[in-house]
Amino acid sequence: MILRTKIQRFASFFLLFLFAGFSSPARQQEAQQREVQQKEELRGAPAEPDDAAEVRAQIAVVEKLLPTFVDRGAALYFLAAAKQHLGESREAFDLLKECMALDEGFDPSGGPEFAALRGEHSFTELVERARQHFPAVAMARLALATEEKDLVPEGLAWDPKRELFYLGSLHRKKIVQITPDSHASDFVPPQPELLPVLGIRLDPDDGTIWANAFQDAGASAGKTQLLHIDTQGRVLARFSPPDKGRHGFNDLVVRKSGEVFTTDSLGNSVFRFDPRARKFTALEFHRPLFYPNGIALAGDDHTIYVADTLGVIKYDLANSSSTDVAPGPHATLGGIDGLYWHRESLVAIQNGIGTPRVAVFKLSPDGTRVARVTVLEYRTTLTALPTTGAIRGSDFYFISNSQIDNLNGDKILDPTRLEPVRIAVVHLP
Repeated sequence: MILRTKIQRFASFFLLFLFAGFSSPARQQEAQQREVQQKEELRGAPAEPDDAAEVRAQIAVVEKLLPTFVDRGAALYFLAAAKQHLGESREAFDLLKECMALDEGFDPSGGPEFAALRGEHSFTELVERARQHFPAVAMARLALATEEKDLVPEGLAWDPKRELFYLGSLHRKKIVQITPDSHASDFVPPQPELLPVLGIRLDPDDGTIWANAFQDAGASAGKTQLLHIDTQGRVLARFSPPDKGRHGFNDLVVRKSGEVFTTDSLGNSVFRFDPRARKFTALEFHRPLFYPNGIALAGDDHTIYVADTLGVIKYDLANSSSTDVAPGPHATLGGIDGLYWHRESLVAIQNGIGTPRVAVFKLSPDGTRVARVTVLEYRTTLTALPTTGAIRGSDFYFISNSQIDNLNGDKILDPTRLEPVRIAVVHLP
């Protein structure tokens, strides 16, 4: 991405380094970059990253939002990560300290963006405070596991008619189907024209599958597509963005009418796709989006919720209006990857707040503020690096160890670290 803050793990693919384009740089790369930076500093040369101008522009926008923004902590965390990315550690720590004082749920020790501060006593104090105020929560259990270790999964969907899950693979560029007893087989096998798969959703009308795909390396680098797949795993059609700008389709939802809404994390936008007209239309929001990722369709079928680095936006499809959802005191909607609707609540995987967690946000009757927060899983082995999930009845299944931090472009960085993909399940309140 452009900002290494959603890079805190992009599920999605994106929350791995909030400041580096759509690739997924790993911790080893980060260490190498710091080494190069230190050498440059010793020679007296400026050590600003290549994207410094773009990051400073984003800082200016968020600083303007900050005084009245509904989630001050999320904005501060964003600014702190941006400053740290620019090498301005003193300013970064001051912003982070102010963020942590709000007790919203951030824990900077669990993400890569503040790795350079980990050895400092003052940083350790902030982390200890977060751990005291937000202790571990263990409500989930292991439900499924794959034999293939190098899938590096991203999207997950439940098919109630066929009674199986669909799991997208970034590394193997395919979609796997998994039965509730963990029997896995290829649903959409690897093929030359198939890109790494991200978000997956079913069409509520005919049961076909819609999926997003994006390639960040190799000959197809920068290419993204919306895929339509039939119930036998055949790709019916591929749809590309409406222009030649920088785009990266991430997650999506499908209305009863067949309309598809997809987040574009690189383009900082959300598109409406009309399958009959085969046309993309960008939605207009009341504020700029910063790496939009998760998206949920409310039960009324005319309200969508879009998660970006700063929080969640409610968008009314009937009148094209939007507003930020207020998280309330001591809570944050920042850093959400997977986002889902369940009984007037938003189910979220937050892997952009440092240490990842799975939480449910009960909404007010008008859907514009959080009435109650319930953390379902936090600081356990089942939240090693969660990204996306799927709802089956009243249970939420989620990818607990995506291993995205072990993928750089098309390459696995350390094959010895690979593990079976674990999918956990937790009952929803």
